[in-house]
Amino acid sequence: MNALKRIGYLLGLPAILVVVWHLLTVNSDSFFVVDPVTLAQTFVDTWVGERFWNDVAPSLVRLAVGLVLAISLGIGLGLLIGSVRWLRGLTEPVLEFLRAIPPPVLVPILMVLVGINNQMKVLVIVSGAIWPVLLNTVEGVRSVDEVLIDTGRVYRITGWLRVTRLVLPAAAPQMMAGIRQALSIGLILMVISEMFASSSGLGFTIVQFQRSFAVPEMWSGVVVLGLIGLALAFIFQFVERRVLRWYHGLREVDHAG
Repeated sequence: MNALKRIGYLLGLPAILVVVWHLLTVNSDSFFVVDPVTLAQTFVDTWVGERFWNDVAPSLVRLAVGLVLAISLGIGLGLLIGSVRWLRGLTEPVLEFLRAIPPPVLVPILMVLVGINNQMKVLVIVSGAIWPVLLNTVEGVRSVDEVLIDTGRVYRITGWLRVTRLVLPAAAPQMMAGIRQALSIGLILMVISEMFASSSGLGFTIVQFQRSFAVPEMWSGVVVLGLIGLALAFIFQFVERRVLRWYHGLREVDHAG
C-alpha cells in the first residue's frame, strides 16, 4: 500500500500536467507548440539509437568527470580552509570575488587558454560547480562543535583520524547541501559549454535543431535534459540517505520527541 502511495505521489502530478498539456494543444495550429503525443514519438525517433551514443553519452561523460572533480576539489580545499583559521581569513575575500564571476563568461577565456576540446567543457563545469561544495564545506568544518573537538583532543584523536571520525561526519549535512546545488549548476554549464563551441553533445544538438526549425526535436532535447536532472536527483537522494543515515535518524527522533 505504501509503495502504491509513493508511486501515486511520484506520477500523479506529471500525469495531470500531461493531460492538461494535451487538452491545451489538441486544436493548436502553432508551429512552436508541440502536443505530448508528437513529442513522445519524436523523442523515441530522435534519441533512441545512434544519436544517444553520439550526443547524449559524451555529454554525460563530461558532466560526470566535471562533477567528480568539482566535488573532490571542493571537499579537499574546504577541509583545508575550514580547519585553518588564518587561511580562512586570508582566502575568504578571494573566494567571494571568484564566486561572484558567472561561469559562462569564462567560456571564451577557457577557449583561448585550453582550446576547443573536452577539457575546456569539463573546466567550465568545474568552474561553476565547485563553489557551493567548497563554501558549504568550509562553513560545515568551521561550525563543528567545539565540545566535540575538545573531547576528541582529550581522547588523543588527531590527524587523519580526527578528520574522518569527527570533522567529516559533523560537516557532512552542509557538504551534501552544497553537492545538491552543484549537480544542477553542473548540468546547466554542461549545456552552455556545448552551445558555445562543440560539434557534439546535447547543447550543440539542441541549438542545431533550433536553427533548423526542427521544433519537436528541439523540445525532445529539452526533455532529455529534464530526465538527466531527474536521474541526478534520484541518485543524490539514494546516496544522501546512506551517507547521512545517522543525521536523518537523529532528526526523526527529535521530531518524535
